[in-house]
Amino acid sequence: QVQLVESGGGLVQAGGSLRLSCAASGRTLSNYVVGWFRQAPGKEREFVAIISTAGLRTLYQDSVKGRFTISRDNAKNTVSLQMNSLKPEDTALYSCAAGGRYGSTPILYDYWGQGTQVTVSS
Repeated sequence: QVQLVESGGGLVQAGGSLRLSCAASGRTLSNYVVGWFRQAPGKEREFVAIISTAGLRTLYQDSVKGRFTISRDNAKNTVSLQMNSLKPEDTALYSCAAGGRYGSTPILYDYWGQGTQVTVSS
């Protein structure tokens, strides 16, 4: 079992930045692909970014490319999401997830955190 806890969310004005962190316990996170997903009220959960086990491959949703950066520190068992130039449409509950396969589909991920709220005001 892997337990995931997100932190770093909050309220920020449009154009601002936030850095989300996903901390793992129970097992080493280096064995897992990690993804960030988000869900806004009334909308489906959507993929934001994923990173491979060693951090050599990353994939981003088109709407966040050039603004968000996913990274990982396997020694610290953490994955981060740096979010810059935030827009009101980025407002959502952001969750990290860990799984054994590289892909953007939520069903590929076995372990999920509870999420951290990001609210971007205009």
